[in-house]
Amino acid sequence: MTPYEETIAKELRLWQRQMQRKPSAANRLAKATQKWINGLIPEKIHEIITTTIKQMTRGVLFGAEFITPLPAPVTSLEEQEEEVRRRISFYKTAGAAEGGVAGAGGFWLALADFPLLLSLKMKLLFDITACYGYPIDDYRERIFLLHIFQLAFSSQERRREVYLQIVDWEEKSKLLPEDIHAFDWRTFQQEYRDYIDLAKMAQLIPGIGAAVGVVVNYQLIDKLGKTAMNAYRMRKGVGK
Repeated sequence: MTPYEETIAKELRLWQRQMQRKPSAANRLAKATQKWINGLIPEKIHEIITTTIKQMTRGVLFGAEFITPLPAPVTSLEEQEEEVRRRISFYKTAGAAEGGVAGAGGFWLALADFPLLLSLKMKLLFDITACYGYPIDDYRERIFLLHIFQLAFSSQERRREVYLQIVDWEEKSKLLPEDIHAFDWRTFQQEYRDYIDLAKMAQLIPGIGAAVGVVVNYQLIDKLGKTAMNAYRMRKGVGK
C-alpha cells in the first residue's frame, strides 16, 4: 500500500468498528422512546410520511441522473478522494447557507428545509459515486447509495444491520430485486426522520433557527460525506 492508503486504512478500520458497535444504554433508551412516540402517531400519518419521502427520494434518485457527471477516469485513490473532499466541502457550504436562510425565514420556510436538504444529500452521493468511478445509472448503485444514507442517519441498532448488508456488496447486489418499490421505504423514512428530529426541530425555534440551520446542515452533510468515503473504501478493498 501507498502511505496514503495506509493512513486511510486506519480510518476505515476505526469506522468499521463504530458501525458494528452494539447500541449503548443511551442508544436503546432513545430508540425505545422514539418507538413509543411513533406508536402514538396514527397509522394514516405514517403512511402519508412514508409515501412522501419515498416519492421525494425516488424523484431525486431518478431525476438527478441528467445532471450527474459520468464516472471519473481511473486515477489513484488519493486523487479520487481529493475530488471527493472538494465536493463534500462544496455541499457543506451550500447546505449551511440554505439552512441559515430557511431557519431565519420562520416556521414554514424552515419546514421546507427538510426536502431541500434531502436533495442536497442525494446529489452529494451521486457526485461521490462518480468520483470513485462507479456508474450511477446502474439501479444497484443507487440502492448502494440508499444503504450509505441509512448508515449515516439511522440508530446504532439499524446501522449495524445496514453495515452487514454492504459487506461484500458486489455479490450481495446480484440478489437485489429489480423493482425499487421492494425497498423498505417505511424503515428508511422512519430512521431518517427519527435521527434528525431533535436537531432539525430546533431550527423552527424563533431567534435561533438561522444559527441552528447553519450548524446542523453543515454537520449532517459532513457526516454523510465521511460515511460515503468509508463505504467506498471498504468496497474497494482498502487495507486488504
